Amino acid sequence: MTRATEAATIFGITATIYFALLFQWLPVTLPKTVQEFTLPVLPWWVLVSFGAYSLGNIGYHVLTFRDCPEAFDELQIQISQAQADLRSKGMTI
Repeated sequence: MTRATEAATIFGITATIYFALLFQWLPVTLPKTVQEFTLPVLPWWVLVSFGAYSLGNIGYHVLTFRDCPEAFDELQIQISQAQADLRSKGMTI
């Protein structure tokens, strides 16, 4: 399976279980507080948690981007080549 198929399968199973619990389709008795207060806001909690994780992950990788000296050197060479190419075509940089 591809990663997209795995993600879709996991999402489908999770959504099915969530809706079955939310609409009481399963013969599972949950406490009243869980049924009335926790389950309805669970998708928002998951969305906010995923957003916080994503922002933290992106922020960390932006902060540690300069820790890749090979990639930095390669980008500097490509920038120099692009500048030389533009100068050869008459553009002032």
